[in-house]
Amino acid sequence: MITPEIKTLLIKFVNKYANGKDLDRLNTWVSDPDNDHIFKKFIKTHYAITISMNNPDPSEIRKRLLEEIRKEKKPVYKKRVRPLFKYAATLILFIAIGCFLRNVFLAKGANNIVVPKEELITLELENGNIQVISEDGTSTVVDANGNVVGSQQGGKLVYANDDDTKKLTYNKLTVPYGKRFDLILSDGTSVFLNSGSSIKYPVKFIKGFNRQVFLNGEAFFDVAKDQSHPFIVDTKELNVQVLGTKFNVQTYQEDSNVDVVLVEGKVGMDSQKTLEYKQNEVVLEPGFKGSFNKKRRNIITKRVNTSIYTSWMNGTVVFRNTPFKEIVKKLERLYNVTITINNKDFIDNESFNASIEVDNESIEQVLNYFNKVYQIEYEIINNQILIN
Repeated sequence: MITPEIKTLLIKFVNKYANGKDLDRLNTWVSDPDNDHIFKKFIKTHYAITISMNNPDPSEIRKRLLEEIRKEKKPVYKKRVRPLFKYAATLILFIAIGCFLRNVFLAKGANNIVVPKEELITLELENGNIQVISEDGTSTVVDANGNVVGSQQGGKLVYANDDDTKKLTYNKLTVPYGKRFDLILSDGTSVFLNSGSSIKYPVKFIKGFNRQVFLNGEAFFDVAKDQSHPFIVDTKELNVQVLGTKFNVQTYQEDSNVDVVLVEGKVGMDSQKTLEYKQNEVVLEPGFKGSFNKKRRNIITKRVNTSIYTSWMNGTVVFRNTPFKEIVKKLERLYNVTITINNKDFIDNESFNASIEVDNESIEQVLNYFNKVYQIEYEIINNQILIN
């Protein structure tokens, strides 16, 4: 049986940062003939995985190594005692073979990998306290009086409805680059937040008041119908007003436009922010996108394929005739990496098509795609991506 301690020691050993105490503990474990087969398979699997992966990811390697260990049933007992030092020659051999094959087979630049910055999803409560949200955890949200007003269910935060609430209080959910998260408001409205986004919203909606939330970034809304209480998405530049519908809003601060894509129902776009649905500058019909230009302060509409703008919820990002500088910015958000463009004169005038499976493709794989299809050269230096 492999304990969590032994798993850690094995990983430290093959990655060459085990100390003397670690080696003594591991040597005792390896000396047990019952563990002989598992140890050898661990070493072989480690280097097989490292060599076969085009762009090795340390976290993925460890995950797959541990999966291999868990698959072990009853080891085959062939040798009595195998002290750790007797494996040194075998380990060195695997290292030599691994280095040789890696140099021969890996494509240019593949030895360099990008380690995305790890940031946390946070929830700012009404009293200013910050609560960290684990993507696969469970937790509760309480108000100033200690009453439970919501709960986390894995990758979703769900708020309960309470008709007795008399005062508006707000929470703010912030999703960093490289992550996505879902939110169910107290009225049943579903909000799907994309990477690099935040939303401020009432803990409870109150009768007689509009249902108003404040968005920075990108989110898809599936609004619960309530004819008496219009739902308003307040961005810095304009309001998006609805009664009950499904639509996507992209309002990143650094973008030149605020884009609203309507999937179902009807929404109004109002840069004057009058909060009066009948006074909207533009009313969108399903299948249309409205773009508010921040500089010119006007709204342009056109019919679009809405799935292109909403597929991000399922982990797929689609680019159609998109300027490369916009693709780069989105890649930074999706993967939480830093990309620098050296040849801006060429890149800024070029548009590209691509579909990216964010949950299944690493940033290195995406860059390799652009390199092979569009001959865009890149290199990775000190965890920074340079586009040449």
